[in-house]
Amino acid sequence: MAVNAPRSQLAVPTSAIVSGAMHVTHTNSRLFGRCRRSAFSGLLLACLCLAGCGSEPEESVALASDARVRLLTGPQYANAIAQVFGEDVARSIIPPMPPMQRTDGLLASGAAIGGLTSDQVSQIQQSSATVAARVTDEYHRDFLVPCVPQAIAGPDAVCAQVFLSESGRLLLRRPLSDARLAELVALAERATIETHDFYEGLALALESLLISPQFLFIVDRTEPDPERPGQLRLDAYSLASRLSFFLWNAPPDAALLDAAAAGELHSPQGRERAVARLLASPRVKEGMRTFFDDMLAFDDFDSLAKDPQVYPTVTAATLADAREQTLRTLIDHLLEREGDYRDIFTTRRTFMSMPLAAVYDLPAPDGWSEFEFDEDSPRAGIMTHVSFLAANSHSVRSSPTLRGKAMRELLLCQHVPEPPPNVDFSKLEDAENAATARDRLQVHNTNPSCAGCHLITDPMGLSLENFDGAGAFRETENGAALDIAGELDGVFYDDVYGLATAMRNHPKLSYCLVNRLYAYGTGGPVSLRRDRDILKYFEDRFVAAEHRLPALLRELALSPAFSSIRSSDAGAASMAAVRPAVHDALDGPGAKRAATVSPAISTLDNTPVTAPQDETQGADR
Repeated sequence: MAVNAPRSQLAVPTSAIVSGAMHVTHTNSRLFGRCRRSAFSGLLLACLCLAGCGSEPEESVALASDARVRLLTGPQYANAIAQVFGEDVARSIIPPMPPMQRTDGLLASGAAIGGLTSDQVSQIQQSSATVAARVTDEYHRDFLVPCVPQAIAGPDAVCAQVFLSESGRLLLRRPLSDARLAELVALAERATIETHDFYEGLALALESLLISPQFLFIVDRTEPDPERPGQLRLDAYSLASRLSFFLWNAPPDAALLDAAAAGELHSPQGRERAVARLLASPRVKEGMRTFFDDMLAFDDFDSLAKDPQVYPTVTAATLADAREQTLRTLIDHLLEREGDYRDIFTTRRTFMSMPLAAVYDLPAPDGWSEFEFDEDSPRAGIMTHVSFLAANSHSVRSSPTLRGKAMRELLLCQHVPEPPPNVDFSKLEDAENAATARDRLQVHNTNPSCAGCHLITDPMGLSLENFDGAGAFRETENGAALDIAGELDGVFYDDVYGLATAMRNHPKLSYCLVNRLYAYGTGGPVSLRRDRDILKYFEDRFVAAEHRLPALLRELALSPAFSSIRSSDAGAASMAAVRPAVHDALDGPGAKRAATVSPAISTLDNTPVTAPQDETQGADR
């Protein structure tokens, strides 16, 4: 079924953009208003054109992916500012990017179908102004602006060009065109003349870069592929962005942009050198932390809370450390030790902190420390971490159904249908006084409209009932003994370790990781119709590499599927329509830009953002 986003997020009339964009203050509102108006119009146009990129092609091309337009996520925005201007500048703002809609299991995939409201555009402008002012203030300019103007009170085209050329290249992830650079230098000059301050003028030109669609949107630009006549590939700079956002969750650095400029990324040896460098960097750990945080739906921790009367040992610090514990465990096992991915579901090795120790009933360590549970401990693998158990529970008690649903959807990429709208809850209310969750959930098995879904979630979820809603171990519930025997897709077991082993050996476990990583790397949800064979290929390679994550990352990054684009792709055709509008809005003279934007907005105001029908479900049905 197509997923329609609310119209308020999609189509914003020109008048709304202008009014939303103009709530700014500056030294000369007329000059700055003109500059910002054209930049905001270009930004809105890119948002609206993004709405048209959701149609699906009719045929498949082996080892090729879709060209996409996607918004920067909040972490990517912050990483971009930090990479170009430093961590302290990045920390001066809250990333203004809107929350993404989880699509086919990933927030990152939702960036390919997202939109911006006029209020969000205004927030982006305010953040851009803050960053630009911080970069050019008296403290930062000495080491962020690589030249000194001839006179602070007057324009200096040479110094402005040096700064804007390099900053623009890093921010927009490709060199500025001569026309765009000249326009920015002229903008800085005009503002300097009116404000009598070179750095005020430079700040306005930088602000223009920071609110441009080329910065806020990751646009896959394509070119003819000389190795495949009649087919397309990402151009070198788009390939650099895809590689860098995949492995680092950040824009390409200067070295990767240099490799793109030299044509190295389209040669096997050059691309292999670039990928090896990215994988060898410590930044790949941060990139994979972001991926697993997304895959495990840890954004739920942003609003997660437990009833303090029921779980007095659980505080905000406890929940923050629970999230951190699992991420540390994953990075340590998968990247530091290069362990088997499947073993994260059975390993007893993890990390411990003082707030977590209270829930695990362990001596409190000083800060974070490595920890390993005993062989006879009920804790085995990340499904017995407080993070998984607490996030998939209610505020006052555990939930076998939520835990089973999470195992299916997050770990196996299997879709669990939503509850039917006509559920009769009266019997369930009558069972509220039952001693255990197993007794309460028996009611669902007597209701045909509920039984189908509960039979695929509850048997596995009930096997985690030795852990309460906060993730603490318990032997009984309400004084009654707990029966935790269960079954996972034909594999029967008696205890928690049996469940962990069944999950480790599940035939869909490796496939699910491949599915999510491929979607994460290529910038949008997979299509079962077109990507099934590609996913099977990567799954086979993953198994052959003994389920090692670094090998899978390398395989994905070097594959033609990562750089080749389906030339018959309707999405690519939509991209071809988006690209001239975006680039005309940004790269051409101001008058040309304004003329281009107005008619485009009028034709796109009512365009809905829709997920392709039956194509955004990478899950098994």
